Order: sequence, then C-alpha cells, then structure tokens
Amino acid sequence: MFRSSRKSYWSSRSYQKKKTIPKRWIFLSIPLIVIALELLMRLVVGITGKTAELNAFEGEPLNVSAYRLKFLDQSGQSYDGMPNRGQLTVRRSPILGYRLVENQKTSVLQINSQGFRAEQPLPPDKPKDEIRVFIVGGSTAFGQLSSGNQATIAHRLETRFNQQVAAQKSTPNKFRPDILPYYADELDKALGLPPRIRESRYRVINAAVPGYISSNELSQLASEILTYKPDYIVLLNGYADLLLPSAYDGADVPGTEALLESAPRHMMVGLGQQLNGFFRQFFLVRGFEYWILRPQTALKQLVPPMTDSDASVQDRLPKDPKELENRIVRYRQNLKQMARLTSASKIPLIVALQPEVSTRSADKRSQREKDILNQLGSDYPGLIKSGYTQLQLSIDQVKREVPQGVTSLNLSDAVANAPKESFQDAIHLTDEGNTAIANRVFDAISKQLHVQPKPYGGTEPPR
Repeated sequence: MFRSSRKSYWSSRSYQKKKTIPKRWIFLSIPLIVIALELLMRLVVGITGKTAELNAFEGEPLNVSAYRLKFLDQSGQSYDGMPNRGQLTVRRSPILGYRLVENQKTSVLQINSQGFRAEQPLPPDKPKDEIRVFIVGGSTAFGQLSSGNQATIAHRLETRFNQQVAAQKSTPNKFRPDILPYYADELDKALGLPPRIRESRYRVINAAVPGYISSNELSQLASEILTYKPDYIVLLNGYADLLLPSAYDGADVPGTEALLESAPRHMMVGLGQQLNGFFRQFFLVRGFEYWILRPQTALKQLVPPMTDSDASVQDRLPKDPKELENRIVRYRQNLKQMARLTSASKIPLIVALQPEVSTRSADKRSQREKDILNQLGSDYPGLIKSGYTQLQLSIDQVKREVPQGVTSLNLSDAVANAPKESFQDAIHLTDEGNTAIANRVFDAISKQLHVQPKPYGGTEPPR
C-alpha cells in the first residue's frame, strides 16, 4: 500500500510539472513551427520544379488567371479595392472603354506594341504584296483559354493561307492551271482540282479584346483598325451583347462607380485585398490551395463582359422580352455603323455569331461539355437560342440595308459535330475548336480570292 501511494504521489507531481509549462513558450513556438513548415514547403516546391508555377498561382486554374483581366486606370495604376489577381492587363480608355496594355507577355499569350495579340508589331504601312485580315470581337475571337498565341483562330487562319500559297508554288500541278486545257476530258480534270488563291503574303491580325461588345468594336474599328488598311474584316461576336444590360453603352472597367460612391466599402475591400495579398505570400497557403483544394480540376465559367453583378451566365441572359429587344437594338445599330464604315472603305465585312456550347450535338459532347451545360442551368439553352435568333435576324437586316460588301457566316455547325471536344466553357474553344473555326473562315474568304483560270486562247488545239 505504501509503494502504491508513493507511485501515485510522484505521478501526480509529474503531471503537475507538465501542466505548469509556460503558455508563452507554446505561443512563441507557433510562428517557429509555421516558419519551419514554410521552409519545408519551399524546399519541396523547389525540388519538384514547381516554383515558377506556384509563384504564378492565384487561387484558380493557371490558364484562367492568365486570361483574367487586370484593370488599370489611364495612368497605368491598379484600382484600389478592385480584384487584381488577373495577369492580362488592360488600361482604361475614354474612347474604347478599356484596351489591352501594350508589350505584355504571360505563360500563354503575348500582346505586341500596338495592343494586338501577336509577337511582332504590325507595320503601319502595308506592303503592296500583303493581304491583311483583321479578326475583331471579344474573348472567343481573342482565343481565351487557348494554349498559346499559335492556337488562336487568327494564327491558325494565317497559317492556312500561307500554307496554300506555298503549296501552289511548290506543287502547281495539284491546283487549277492558269490557262484551261482545250480538250474536254482534260478540262474536266483541271476544273476538278482545287482553285488557286491570290499569291500574296497573308497576315491575320488578332485585334479582339476579351469582354468587348459591339459598341467597343465599333469604336475600335473607327479609331484604330481602319488606319492599318485591312483587306478583310471578320467580326466574331454577339454573345457578350446578350449578357450586358441595355443600360450599358458598352463594356467598361467594372465596379469603379460603386466603389467611389461608397467610401466605407472602398476601404474594406482595399483592406481585404491587402490582407489576402499578405497571406498569399506564403507557399503554405498557395500549396494548400493548389494541391489540396485543387482548383485546377474545377469547372470554371470565365465569361465576359465584366459587370458589378456576380450573377451566373443564365441569370445574365435577358428573360424580359423588352430588355432582350433593347440589347438586340443596341447590337443592330452598332453593326449597321460598322457595315457602313467598311462599305465606304470598300473592305469586305464577314459577320459571324460566335459558337456556344449548347449547339454541340448531344452525341458528340464530351463529359466536360455535358458538365458545362448542366452548370449553365436548365433555362440556358432556351434563352440563348432566343437571343441568337434575334441576333441573326439583325445581321440579315443589316445585310439588306448595307448590301455592298457584307456577308454572314454560320459557325455553329463547324463545331456542332466535331469529333473532338470543342468547348472549355460556355463560349471559349479548345485548340481543336479554334482550328475548326479558322478552317471555316478560310473557306469563306478564299472564295473571294480565287484566281479564275483563263480559257484556252490558242488558234489551234495543242498537239
């Protein structure tokens, strides 16, 4: 009994000693543990070669943040209190609403010195042997979420043109001859060959800007694009016009008025961003988001134009017939002005509504495309079909009112039955989808560039 009491005595004394560890040491050890874990995380990231990737990580898939807009004021400074995690910088413009900042480069895109998506600047003076095609529009035309500049519609279209010219020069016998043969069997054979196009240097300029609607595109056409003497203009738009409320004249820097009108909100948002920026310096935070939360596997809908509203795509589509009519009228008036400008300059204008995911054939949709449609909501297909029908009617009306040099192009069937996945979200195409659209645009433009062979003009048939 004595031994048992003694053991109990010393056990209780030991327990009391453990309980009397100063709390301040426990409190002070927490930052040391955090520092140790942060150093360990940086070591692991360095060994795995993920340092640059994690430095660029902004809490969402890397290809999303690379294309998310970061708004600057006219002096090039960030707006206090506005989200700034995007990597694609745009500057406030009194004429265009905003424009792409020149000479910027990310992991997936490059903007040249004129604000166009290209590696090299566009010479202001057009060479005599050059044919220029401008791609104008919003995020789909820009190539949002594509793997790089080379995967965009513009680049694929330029490649297609120049490849045909090279083929015509290297293998002329595979194309229609300059002069048709005399004999009927040879004539039929010659006419069955692919037609030639004008042998020039083709340059396709990606002048599209994410978030632009027809109003912005009209301003851009009048103030910038026409000065570069385009030979063809391809307008790929419509979707953003349906999303932007009729109270807006065009896409602009979002949220600035609301922030300026509410000083407390402006201050709280700014403080929140500073606090978020502080914590996001730590690789522990970035690593937890990147590997545990795994946003890179999440389905994202990055659909401009940007407004103060956080509503879903489905909720941004007009349900009120009067509101839909107002948005359609805005589109039609802007399109008519663009058609008049290009017609007066004798520049062919090709107008197409950008494809959207609901037009994909049900048996061709990938699982991701099915998920995209489910996320968009049950009302989405009907709302977007109604809107697109009205947009197409507007295009047809403009063609009747400005008949010279305006053609329309149906692009939805170019991806409707494509064998491979075509959409990454509601409107943004995969690289394969961009190729399908580029091929369809090539077919439309090349028809206007066909070189008509001359009939046989000899006095006697060849022997």
